Amino acid sequence: MWATLVATFFGAGRLKPGPGTWGSLATVVVWAAVSHFLPNSWVVPTNVALALVAVAVGIPAATRVARASGRKDPQFVVIDETAGQLITLIGAPLAWKSFLAGFILFRAFDIVKPPPVRQLERLPEGVGIVVDDVAAGLYGLAVLQLLLHFGLLGR
Repeated sequence: MWATLVATFFGAGRLKPGPGTWGSLATVVVWAAVSHFLPNSWVVPTNVALALVAVAVGIPAATRVARASGRKDPQFVVIDETAGQLITLIGAPLAWKSFLAGFILFRAFDIVKPPPVRQLERLPEGVGIVVDDVAAGLYGLAVLQLLLHFGLLGR
């Protein structure tokens, strides 16, 4: 079923413990590999496009899988982490420090869920599953860009 493949980010959501962390990590690894082969001028537009695709395809996939499982937000659905993680990494240098900082920031905001992230979880079905991670990704993006702007990640 296409929805399960997408919702679990090709099976990353089936890894334990912490499927959300595995989904985020898989996203960082895939993005690092894909971005390596892109011309510099394509990196940001490709990152944005992939994040938009993850949201657009992730919402219906998460809805289908949640309905089939009978759970509001199944832990093995990690396409939301994929979307949020990609958003956090928009415009970040293609370097291990940026990837690591972006990974940690996104996971922190996804776990802590500062307002309005927690409130967005209450939206129905796949929208609620995905959009709260989009918001966590936006928090991660803002903080990562501040760290980069002020040179706090070093060289």
